[in-house]
Amino acid sequence: MLKQIDLLRHGEPVGGRRYRGQMDDPLSDRGWEEMRTTVQGYDDNWDAIVHSPLSRCADFAGELSGKLGIPKLADERLKEIGFGAWEGQTGDDIRAVDPDALKQFYLDPVNNQPEGAERLRAFYLRVTGAWDDIVAHTEHERILFIVHAGVMRAIVTHVLKAPLLSMYRMQIPSAGMMSIGFSEERPPTLKF
Repeated sequence: MLKQIDLLRHGEPVGGRRYRGQMDDPLSDRGWEEMRTTVQGYDDNWDAIVHSPLSRCADFAGELSGKLGIPKLADERLKEIGFGAWEGQTGDDIRAVDPDALKQFYLDPVNNQPEGAERLRAFYLRVTGAWDDIVAHTEHERILFIVHAGVMRAIVTHVLKAPLLSMYRMQIPSAGMMSIGFSEERPPTLKF
């Protein structure tokens, strides 16, 4: 029976902080170190790894899977949200074009997404569809998801049955990890 899923955000990619969305930047040296540090002490806890196919998640999933001798599975539905015109831009780049764009986005991400971005509801349904499939069909007790901040936000929003507007009210650091526990008595529960 599934007992816990740990959600791990990828570490810093090459190029530092930016709205990279579905750009496939690899991890920087610092990003590798952040992820290796985060997983220390958990090495014997996971039965499997599920990850985004983007290299900033997939590369570390491959290293950890090999080290632990556990299976890994890439799921296309766990890619980060596509940020459209903001892909590859820093916050300062976006503010230079429109000083209020980020503020408007974070206040209402459903109606104030960048031009050409993946619609937030479509992204949420893509990610939660993957989540629901994996939770319903896994034979593992503990799974590590190696994913993106947006994917983690969508999963937490789903687990808490929170409104979609609340999704960007979570800050998740590079290589940040959180857990969701499962039991027969309670619905899925955030664990800190």
